[in-house]
Amino acid sequence: MGIPVSLILIAVGAILTFAINQDSSSSVDIDVVGWILMAVGLVGFLLSLLSWERFGPGYWGWHRQGYAYDPGPPPPARGYGRRRRTVVEDEAPAAPLPPDAPPPP
Repeated sequence: MGIPVSLILIAVGAILTFAINQDSSSSVDIDVVGWILMAVGLVGFLLSLLSWERFGPGYWGWHRQGYAYDPGPPPPARGYGRRRRTVVEDEAPAAPLPPDAPPPP
């Protein structure tokens, strides 16, 4: 049961409890059904929050000892895939000038 289902159960329970009036001669008490639905919705909501990583056991200090988080390599950029690397190599060094040549400008 997720958060949306829990909120729907709470809303339906509140409607049955507070908005609907019934005759006292009926065999099912709608108010009790509404309270039960609100309680089940609240329990489901709290369990859903605990199952989240952000609000889970590590958030409240109940983490396991020795657990090392390794995020791994970053995902590739969206839409680009792998990027190419262009390597530009310099030309070979020029031959040394003869000793009697004039200096370059």
